[in-house]
Amino acid sequence: MQQPGQGRPTASHPTPRAKAADVSQVLDTPPPVSDSPADKTTGETADKTADQSAEALAARYGLTVSGARPSLPEYIRQLWARRHFITAFATARLTAQYSQAKLGQIWQVATPLLNAAVYYFIFGILMGTSKGIPDYIPFLVTGVFVWTFTQSSIMAGTRAISGSIGLVRALHFPRAALPVSYCLQQLQQLLFSMCALVVILLAFGVPVSTSWLLVIPALTLQFVFNAGVAMIMARMGAKFPDISQLMPFLLRTWMYISGVMWSIEHVLKHQDLPGWVLVALQSNPAAVYIDLMRFSLIDSFHASQLPHHVWAVATGWALLAGVGGFLYFWKAEETYGRG
Repeated sequence: MQQPGQGRPTASHPTPRAKAADVSQVLDTPPPVSDSPADKTTGETADKTADQSAEALAARYGLTVSGARPSLPEYIRQLWARRHFITAFATARLTAQYSQAKLGQIWQVATPLLNAAVYYFIFGILMGTSKGIPDYIPFLVTGVFVWTFTQSSIMAGTRAISGSIGLVRALHFPRAALPVSYCLQQLQQLLFSMCALVVILLAFGVPVSTSWLLVIPALTLQFVFNAGVAMIMARMGAKFPDISQLMPFLLRTWMYISGVMWSIEHVLKHQDLPGWVLVALQSNPAAVYIDLMRFSLIDSFHASQLPHHVWAVATGWALLAGVGGFLYFWKAEETYGRG
């Protein structure tokens, strides 16, 4: 006797294991790829919609990109707000520079004086560059001190980011504070050296005059120039750290053509060289700031030995290097400390 339901077709219901297998198969199967223009347009539209949604969500909750470069006015405001940090950081580095030496801070004055003594022996005595230059020792010492300010600022700026990478990665602050503080440190060291320079000037009979007040604008312009070049080198040094190994050779060459140990005007007027060579050497920014300091401090260094429109040239170099270097450094603000 046939039981009820026997011989009739019945619907097949998949077991849970079969359902899982079907789902797994669907998930493992990659979606069909289509190269049709319609599908590409749809994908691009979806990406744009997602980006717009992300931007709207970030704007809704006040979210910003981490480490994004601020606008130029905001960057300047942030840098000014950290002026006390810049000054304190420069002073701390200056204090610690000779902390391990027994003579301590005396080396701040002794180092440039020893350099001047070496240059005097080699160039002043052996090579005879002192002939025809009145007050040669004040002339030489002034040139060495002023050149050392530029040289040390640029060298310190080259390592400003790469040498402080831990600080850059740990704290959020405008990175321009580092090269500026390094230049401020070198300015502080120059001011210490100027005390010895004043003693040398007085010892060799150079009288005190009102022209000494010109040291203030001359050093201000030189500081702006040095800071601008330091920021340029800081960005380059952050990307190519090996450039710090090349800089001593470039700076040494620059020193020899800047009239540190010899008078550009006195030497070249006896050489049969085109006039533009003399103009190029006298317009060299390092030579311009050195000659301005000599004119300010040494009474035997006359205005006739300065290039034409020397203050305009000094101001132009300061603005070109200072503003240009700051903008160049700011453009890569978000890249420092990464990679």
